[in-house]
Amino acid sequence: MHLLFGLRRTAGVWNVGCRTALILYAGLAGAAQAQGAPEPKAEPTLQKAVQLNGTFRQEAVVDMARNLAKQAYRAPASVDVPWLPKSYDDYKRLELRRPSALWTKDPPHFEIHPMLAGWLFKHPVEISVVENGIARPITLQASDFLDHRNPKPEAAEPQEVPLSGFRINGPLNAPGIADEIIAMQGATYFRALGEGQVYGLSARGIAIGTASPAGEEFPEFRRFWIEKPEPTARSIKLHALLDSPSTTGAYTLILSPGTETKVDVSATLFPRGVIETLGLAPLTSMFLVGPSNATRVEDFRPRVHDSDGLAILSETGERIWRPLANPRSLQVSTFAGKAPRGFGLIQRHRQFDGYQDLEARYERRPSVWVEPISGFDNGNVVLVEIPTDEEIHDNIVAFFRPQSVTKAQEPTSFSYRLRWRDDAPTRSAGPWVASTRVGRVGGGRRANAYRFVVDYRDEPSAANKLPVGEVRASAGKIEGLTIQANPETRGFRVTFLLDPEAADLSELRLTVSPWEGRIPETWLYRWTKRK
Repeated sequence: MHLLFGLRRTAGVWNVGCRTALILYAGLAGAAQAQGAPEPKAEPTLQKAVQLNGTFRQEAVVDMARNLAKQAYRAPASVDVPWLPKSYDDYKRLELRRPSALWTKDPPHFEIHPMLAGWLFKHPVEISVVENGIARPITLQASDFLDHRNPKPEAAEPQEVPLSGFRINGPLNAPGIADEIIAMQGATYFRALGEGQVYGLSARGIAIGTASPAGEEFPEFRRFWIEKPEPTARSIKLHALLDSPSTTGAYTLILSPGTETKVDVSATLFPRGVIETLGLAPLTSMFLVGPSNATRVEDFRPRVHDSDGLAILSETGERIWRPLANPRSLQVSTFAGKAPRGFGLIQRHRQFDGYQDLEARYERRPSVWVEPISGFDNGNVVLVEIPTDEEIHDNIVAFFRPQSVTKAQEPTSFSYRLRWRDDAPTRSAGPWVASTRVGRVGGGRRANAYRFVVDYRDEPSAANKLPVGEVRASAGKIEGLTIQANPETRGFRVTFLLDPEAADLSELRLTVSPWEGRIPETWLYRWTKRK
């Protein structure tokens, strides 16, 4: 099984777009070579199938995807320009000159900053801007970039250079300052920011074969069209053409930045074949160390993660909190419920003391909440947790998996909203889980037992009467359930023991009765034996 997860950055060290995708191309090539698989025939351009220039219509992208799906898949050719950077160190030493960015001198609320191909970004991406209904491809020369490499390679002038993605900048944290809002680079990955946030987890257009025995496929956005907004606009629309061995797709994304930045996504896929393991609205994050597995990796920081939990709002209105883990072996969890109202990977702990990292600033990483709009009627939320010993790897994936199998040549459409914010919007509906701690009990007759401590917080003042809790385990035995007031969290603490007995895995479910008339989150946890 090839589960590829990518190189990451520490905040303030580098910023080259979507870190999660950075290793994918090298990893996929290595996997193919290891299996002895033949390399797919490369296609230098899709120009015959897709025209970039001329009058632009959103419907035309759908037609392009439909027509492309009728053709055999042809992998994009890798860039071969000697001047391009070959290493991470060289890549970060090339900087786009500000005058070479688009719309920096015009009234629109947004700027476009194209990003170079090279290093791990070996497949060129064609990008066009749409002004007054006319699409015009972006072309840049080597001279559009400040070259801080030493020694500097020779570059023939003028020399057009291939692109791998782009950033959109605009006012976010202060009026009149063009802050970075979103970066789209690598496969179908993108990251966005709300006010005061630093880059953390990633979203992507689609997931195919994640954690499947056949291995994961990584579709790519091959082309983009970015519509120039009106001068007073507070949102910007862009379109993308997706291509992969299994499917093509037409995407429209509308970015609306602010205290909470929203990305509205609508897409139509045109499968080339049957897709049995499709994932909609996939999110990719990192969890290395937290209170639930403090001994998993030795680190001076008490917490190292971009997200600490998966939150789900079920079709019945039940609020679910599932703490993330860095397991010893690959774990795939499927959550019952056919049509969730929302789900997301959440960074809930917001105090610097919990992380003690002056560079990464994990307390400022965004949470992302997915609000389904259409196409999420019958399926399940899936969580994939991959073992890792380093924070450079994104090892957490969450997505919605439709129950129906996607068939060849049968279009499938879906839409949803991504909300880049501090926490799940459902948190204020009632008591919520602030932390989960797990530890061994010790010697004696309970030498094999584990103690769980789950702290709930809430907005109202503490009530005199405590709620009642119940814990169910799929294996093992639960003992010593207690609930006590916790004035430090303005809530209550639930404590219990799990004796797994002979089990290697146990699914735990904690429910708590209403407190001051408000229903607490349901707490789920997968305990696995430490091997």
